[in-house]
Amino acid sequence: MTHHTRIRPFNTKDTYPEQNLDNDLCQAVVANGLVYIRGQIGQDLDTRESVGIGDVEAQADKAMANIKMLVEEAGGSLADIVKVVVYLTDIRYREPVYRTMGKWLKGVYPVSTGLVVSALARPEWLVEIDATAVLPAGQA
Repeated sequence: MTHHTRIRPFNTKDTYPEQNLDNDLCQAVVANGLVYIRGQIGQDLDTRESVGIGDVEAQADKAMANIKMLVEEAGGSLADIVKVVVYLTDIRYREPVYRTMGKWLKGVYPVSTGLVVSALARPEWLVEIDATAVLPAGQA
C-alpha cells in the first residue's frame, strides 16, 4: 500500500479569506520517495504574510527559502531537487528571478520550466516557484 505524508496541511478559506474558497491542500506531499512542493511565493508560511511586495527578487528569495524549508521537513535537502517550474507575471522578471533561484540551486542541476502567466492567486505576487525532489534511498 502506498503511503503519502502531507506536510503543512491548510484550508484555502484560511489562507485566502478574501476569496470564496474551501479547499483542503498542503504545502508538500511525500509519496514513494518523491517530494511534490506546492508553488511557493513571497509569503511567510507561518504567518501567511506577503513579503517583498513590489520586489520580485525578494519574493523569489522567500519562495526558495520556503522550498528549502519544506524539502528539509520532508527529510531531504535542496540537493534532492530534480525539477522546478517558475511562473512569472512579467517576462522582464526572468533574469532577476533566475539569478536568485540559481544562488539557492548552485551545483544542483535540476530541470526547469519557465512560464509567463497573466496573474497569480494574489495581485501582489509576481513570481511562483514549485519544485519536485527525490529523497535518497532509505529516507522515503
